[in-house]
Amino acid sequence: MRRNPKGSAGIIQSVAMSKFQKLSVWALGLGLAVAVLPWLFPSGPSGGLDATRALAGGDLVLGGGIVFLGGLLTALTPCVYPLIPITVSVFGARKAEGRGKALLLTSAYVFGMGLVFAVLGVLAARTGAAFGGILGKPAFVVGLAGVMLILAASMFGAFELSLPSAWATKLSGVGGSGLLGALLMGSVSGFLAAPCTGPVLTGLLAFVAKTQNSLLGGSLLFIYALGVGVPFFLIGVFTIQLPKSGQWMESVKSVLGIMLVALAALYLKDAFLSVRTTLSTLADQLGKTPGPWIAGGIVVLGVLIGAVRRSFKEGAREFGLKAVGVLLVVAALVLRVGVMNTTSRGDAWLRAGWMKAGTAPLPPTVAWLLHFGQKGQGTGPFDQALAKARETGKPVMIDFFAEWCAACKELDRETYVSADVARESSRFVTIKVDATNQEDAIDSLYERFGIQGLPTVAFVGSDGQILKDPRVTGFLEPDQFLVELRKVR
Repeated sequence: MRRNPKGSAGIIQSVAMSKFQKLSVWALGLGLAVAVLPWLFPSGPSGGLDATRALAGGDLVLGGGIVFLGGLLTALTPCVYPLIPITVSVFGARKAEGRGKALLLTSAYVFGMGLVFAVLGVLAARTGAAFGGILGKPAFVVGLAGVMLILAASMFGAFELSLPSAWATKLSGVGGSGLLGALLMGSVSGFLAAPCTGPVLTGLLAFVAKTQNSLLGGSLLFIYALGVGVPFFLIGVFTIQLPKSGQWMESVKSVLGIMLVALAALYLKDAFLSVRTTLSTLADQLGKTPGPWIAGGIVVLGVLIGAVRRSFKEGAREFGLKAVGVLLVVAALVLRVGVMNTTSRGDAWLRAGWMKAGTAPLPPTVAWLLHFGQKGQGTGPFDQALAKARETGKPVMIDFFAEWCAACKELDRETYVSADVARESSRFVTIKVDATNQEDAIDSLYERFGIQGLPTVAFVGSDGQILKDPRVTGFLEPDQFLVELRKVR
């Protein structure tokens, strides 16, 4: 029987077209997710979740429950989103060893996270330093980004993360290298979750600092970490039922690797002021509404080029196409985070005449903007601003923030741009204290104002006295923030 060459070619063409159609659907879906999902998900618990009243009244059970709830809410934040799929890859993408083994690995992961929170909590309570302030040390941030890149390389198939065989043999009786690896990954995850902890932990750490009870502080922070770890326990129960191999898992690992590279890029961005400024300027040019769709479009292009389906191990051409695709998707994710935090409508489109200027009020910080905390800068400009405010008889609102602080960004884009908040805050001198890169001058201000975590909005009366009440710790909705502003006379 003679074969029909045209028929064979048609089948091959049909199969190729089918693959391209599937790839296009996946690319469009991922692009849409990048553009839309950040608008839908919460950025963390608000500053109203405070366990200190219950703890001060001696009700440790209720106080611990509130702390656990705060951890659970923190698990629903952007700081923790990347950790959940990573956990799937670590605990679910392995041969089926039983649900008990999966739970053991997950428990080690959460225990490692709890240890980090407990240690940092005790240190913060004993020293009075702001929790998460370690993320203000560029050297630490660069090291953490390096860990993320190493993990990403493993996801892309450069190597397999494992202990030496001799160590693994000795540890096999308690779960093998996977158990220790899960513990270490949990420890890293504790640092990654730190940007979203401020709203819950700021008041708690201030309370622990007053009691000088390190055991209480460590225990409460460990309970908090258990709350953050609830999704990981659920993953440990259910991912053991997932398929354990196949091309789909290679694609999942590529997605996870891309997320880790983007996470490393965001951490490096926070470590260097010039990079932060450049990204902020670009975000202002693109705008808060067009920007997300541009980022989504870049994701679609990167996926079509081969960010997910191609391999770094299949020759120079495949390597190059995948590298270009990965870089595009990573750039889009970093851009998406940048435009999420801008309040600009899009300066580039306004200049081109493609968009009309809006009438939304400017943030109150525009009235008196002082980014304090640049390297080598002392407290002189800050003290001068306070002195000028006292001379004019104006109260002062001081916003302590950092680029890595999720709730700080939420205050900027949701609360400060409210017309009512802008109107009420116009009677204040407003200062923004940039603590992204922590310097000695920042530490001295933390001590002067009793700052235990970020975000914190402190107030100084028109007589120059620091006010203990009101004080905002964490994100507040505009109407709640207005209540606090009106307390300052």
